[in-house]
Amino acid sequence: MRHTIAVLVENEFGVLSRVVGLFSGRGFNIDSLTVAPTNDESLSRITLVTRGDEQIIEQITKQLNKLIDVIKVIDFEPENAIEREMVLVKVSAEDESRAEVLRIADIFRAKVIDVTPKSYTLEATGAPAKVAAMVELLRPLGLKELVSTGPVVIGRGARGWKG
Repeated sequence: MRHTIAVLVENEFGVLSRVVGLFSGRGFNIDSLTVAPTNDESLSRITLVTRGDEQIIEQITKQLNKLIDVIKVIDFEPENAIEREMVLVKVSAEDESRAEVLRIADIFRAKVIDVTPKSYTLEATGAPAKVAAMVELLRPLGLKELVSTGPVVIGRGARGWKG
């Protein structure tokens, strides 16, 4: 089962490597990883996606909480979170497929951010399932390159990390 976990950490040298080392040392895989400072410059937020049953996720959460620089760990439930991902896609756009690429971009509210005589580069942001659906529709047209941020997540409602 897929889990999106957010980890609030001290913004210190080596914290990311300790978090990643915890996963690799125990044989857990990280499907996606993003890190950025928070509104408090002394803190960073690590958002990672991993897979496992409840027992494995509980073990991961407990191990993360043992790390000295970890302040808080949240395994987000889909119904209590807003999850978004950004993707850049370079797709072939020969004469016969140019209109189709633009139609797909319009349906998914993607932006055309670069144009050449043989390709378009699109930027799309949305729920991971929406982004994946757009990529799958573009795939038969000839994906040249694909780059993704991986998901980021925030809890629903007014409460923040410390709320």
